[in-house]
Amino acid sequence: MARDTEIKPGGILYVVAMPIGNPRDITLRALDVLHDVDLIACEDTRRTGPILAAHQVKRPLISHFEHNEVRRVPELIDRMKHGERIALVTDAGTPTISDPGYRLVRAAHEAGIRVSAIPGPSAAIAALSISGLASARFTFEGFLPSRDAARRNALDALNRESRTMIFYEAARRLRDTLDEMAIAFGELRNAIVVRELTKTYEETIRGSLADLAQRFQGEQALGEIVIVVEGAPETNAASPSPISIDDLIDAGLSLKQASAIIAKLTGASRRDVYQDALKHRRESE
Repeated sequence: MARDTEIKPGGILYVVAMPIGNPRDITLRALDVLHDVDLIACEDTRRTGPILAAHQVKRPLISHFEHNEVRRVPELIDRMKHGERIALVTDAGTPTISDPGYRLVRAAHEAGIRVSAIPGPSAAIAALSISGLASARFTFEGFLPSRDAARRNALDALNRESRTMIFYEAARRLRDTLDEMAIAFGELRNAIVVRELTKTYEETIRGSLADLAQRFQGEQALGEIVIVVEGAPETNAASPSPISIDDLIDAGLSLKQASAIIAKLTGASRRDVYQDALKHRRESE
């Protein structure tokens, strides 16, 4: 019995990056590994199968996705303990990056199984590389919450983030997300929307958050979306404005309208300006 639980030589987990669109973006090393492993654990066999077939890779497939990961991990760990070499892949890009896989990787480490990265495509890094925004320091935020209140809270928490920020977003939510980003980060903040990376209809749109939000008001985005937003300037919170909110209100504007103008002049968050003005009013009263 003890012999059955012994970790045998050769058991290994390969974390293999797959193309994010163009099937020719797979690396030669990735193909070598995929041809050689005993099993390929993939997010969706229906999507991985055609990519493997395009490169004449004929290895057994097993599904490994978000809703079966907890149940599947012990089985895969046991197979590697008995010497099998398994490749972990996802539908597109690098496994565990906003995709399933980290539980399997963690379990393999804990079981003393070797884990090896086979690097390659990543939509986040590809988008950052063509954004024209500062790339020395950046933060990957993945998908924002789908619920409106939770999304607003997440963006508000990033308001003072000085590093370039990278987000994934579903096409159907792009319009609302850009609107919320313009409010949370300021309408003048520069950003880039990249869709369908490496595919036939790849498109890159640059501009301020206000410009991008306006662009997609009357246009339904399609495909896979990456949003890259520049970080907050160091003076974002204290940028002076030649006009005060009180001056604008005295001129007949509402508090909301005045806040929007001050935010645009200073580059600050419209929501922050509005909340600060409310707080100041309450303290004055």
